Amino acid sequence: MKIQKALIATVIFVTVLVVIYYLHINFFKVDVVFYAAIVDGILAAVISGLILYFFKYFSIFNSFEKLLLFFIWVISAYTLAISVPTVIDRSLSFYILEKLQQRGGGIKQDSFKQVFTEEYVKEHRLMDVRLTEQLESGTIVIEDGCVLLTEKGENIATFGRYFRQNWLPKQRLLMGEYSADLTDPFQASVSSVGYECSLGKKDTMK
Repeated sequence: MKIQKALIATVIFVTVLVVIYYLHINFFKVDVVFYAAIVDGILAAVISGLILYFFKYFSIFNSFEKLLLFFIWVISAYTLAISVPTVIDRSLSFYILEKLQQRGGGIKQDSFKQVFTEEYVKEHRLMDVRLTEQLESGTIVIEDGCVLLTEKGENIATFGRYFRQNWLPKQRLLMGEYSADLTDPFQASVSSVGYECSLGKKDTMK
């Protein structure tokens, strides 16, 4: 009986989540898709938790079980936020499949560089989206036309660099060959390319 009612409560949570997410993306302003989906998930978990707490139908659960269900819903909401809207919004893999479909099901392999540089960046407003996400996350600031790292951004970049070099696969399959290239993608970068900008960096790092 408890399992059955827990499943019913979870169905209520999923239904509430879908309704809130649908209303949010269609009738309200969204700054960052991932953050919006997280907020929607937490709100749905709270509403479902209140239903669980106040409706006599669910009185079969004790306080600990209700709290446990609530935390399961929050974790599920976080997982769904990452694995559905965020993945589809960000995923280059999805874009490749959609672009292949748009072009009749096939694109010449040697034309993909052109597709990415001339179509992907423009169609998905890639730079605008990513800069907006970083601004909202507090990892960068923009001053006088310069995009600058904050202290938070510096720390995250340092961690990402460390993780990439030490905890990503050293033998990763890339177009039929195993390579460690992506553990250090900057290895072939030119030291100075002319677009560097450090104006006000020390003053803006917070």
